[in-house]
Amino acid sequence: MNSFYRRLLAIGSLLGAFGVIFGAFGAHFLKNRLETPSLDIIRTGVLYLFIHVLVLLFVVILGIKDENSRLLRSAGIFFISGVILFSGSLFYIATESLTGLNIPFIGVLTPIGGLCFIIGWGMLSLYPFSNK
Repeated sequence: MNSFYRRLLAIGSLLGAFGVIFGAFGAHFLKNRLETPSLDIIRTGVLYLFIHVLVLLFVVILGIKDENSRLLRSAGIFFISGVILFSGSLFYIATESLTGLNIPFIGVLTPIGGLCFIIGWGMLSLYPFSNK
């Protein structure tokens, strides 16, 4: 496994750990501190985080056999970006009332993260038809 896919595996594993932490934090610590809609936002962020961590691990497995695929590398980068932008912005939005932080542009990051997911999936769908 080359260094790119080692890093992708490490990042994906860390994101998976963060998913467990955020899920547990939402389920236990925040459940009495946030309204139901905010808890639902956290659940959505955790769900999308885990889905894309799993697909990221799938990209790593494919990358072991095809280390030079630009599509796989790019898909992995887009999946990581999507997790950070989409799930990260949802976690911030859901806890904004508790943190008191006001970052007005953060809401625009959610659809950008969703677009990163879509691009990553598109690249992954093209991979079986690519030469490299």
